[in-house]
Amino acid sequence: MAYINEHFLKLKAGYLFPEIGRRVNEFTQANPDKAPGLIRCGIGDVTEALPEAVIEALHAAVDEMGNRKTFRGYAPELGYEFLREAIAEHDYAARGMDISADEIFVSDGAKCDSANILDILGSQNRIAITDPVYPVYLDTNVMAGHTGPADDAGLFEGIIYLPCTDANDFVPAIPEEKADLIYLCYPNNPTGATATKAQLSAWVDYAKANDSIILYDAAYEAFIQDADVPHSIFEIEGARDCAIEFRSFSKNAGFTGTRCAFTVVPKGLAAKDAEGHDHSLHALWGRRVATKFNGTSYPIQRAAAAVYTEAGQTQVRSLIDHYMGNAKLLREAAANAGLEVFGGTNAPYIWVKTPNGTPSWDIFDKVLNEAAVVITPGAGFGTAGEGYFRISAFNSRANAEEVAQRIGAMAW
Repeated sequence: MAYINEHFLKLKAGYLFPEIGRRVNEFTQANPDKAPGLIRCGIGDVTEALPEAVIEALHAAVDEMGNRKTFRGYAPELGYEFLREAIAEHDYAARGMDISADEIFVSDGAKCDSANILDILGSQNRIAITDPVYPVYLDTNVMAGHTGPADDAGLFEGIIYLPCTDANDFVPAIPEEKADLIYLCYPNNPTGATATKAQLSAWVDYAKANDSIILYDAAYEAFIQDADVPHSIFEIEGARDCAIEFRSFSKNAGFTGTRCAFTVVPKGLAAKDAEGHDHSLHALWGRRVATKFNGTSYPIQRAAAAVYTEAGQTQVRSLIDHYMGNAKLLREAAANAGLEVFGGTNAPYIWVKTPNGTPSWDIFDKVLNEAAVVITPGAGFGTAGEGYFRISAFNSRANAEEVAQRIGAMAW
């Protein structure tokens, strides 16, 4: 007899975005006349073409693969040196951070890495997760057996929830109890909020005092507009001793369908075994990657490296400006409609309070049926997300302008 991993059964509902897809499919089948005008501002998927520098690098690398003399087989599991060195130079050294190329692990997605990192972290860890939260952080801990069952409110036993609301500017307070692993994401998905250096310093101090590890998702750092907002946890003194950082090319350079990301694990970072002995997380992650991953493909890594060329940087900035221009339009439209609006200034997400405390899935259905626009209900990101909804700025300018008009025309 074969047995299942029963921890999966603790997940009471389907993953957020497939559930959105199910409701949208029902809408389009029931309203064939409205389906052609449907605009999706729910899932955070990019819409614009890859930068020209990236396309040129892809073509050149594919040509190399067509020649026996320049053909490449398996990529180095940890990534090609040319990409790791470019990342270290442009994303870290240029901002005054001491991250070496051999502390960078190239992968096929930050989502995958933020889930796979649990392979090297023990099940006895106490997990602290912001609420609302990107669902992957919580769901993968449930799947791995790091939680008990969920209660009637959907809160899982064994998780330390860190509420993020407009009352605390969506940056959680330091918990009084001890957490071993702390998930932080800034600029934040879904709220669009950012954390100051002082706020991140408090988390680093907490982690060092408690021998904790911060799992820091910086997938949206390229969208930061304010000069005083940190782009990396490693801008904070002491973070090398207590943090792992996840980054992605998906949102800044449009790699959602191309797949390339990286994780930074400092060589001095350690965690303990059951007997209290320290072990290098850098070495363990390297072992995990070498065993379970055959490396991101050569053409994709060449394409990612092109992001750091002069032309690539200019073209990526143009993409960022495009999406942040959309965010400005959508933020203003929601505010002008009388809604309370957050985010959208340092991140491509607008976080909106539902009017009169209306449940967020009800608002999802209302916007879908009345405006033929797909948003994301805040409840899908956790209990503290209830009472809000997210609008994604990833779209064409024409669609963003149309959505702004439709939001303004609705009776809220």
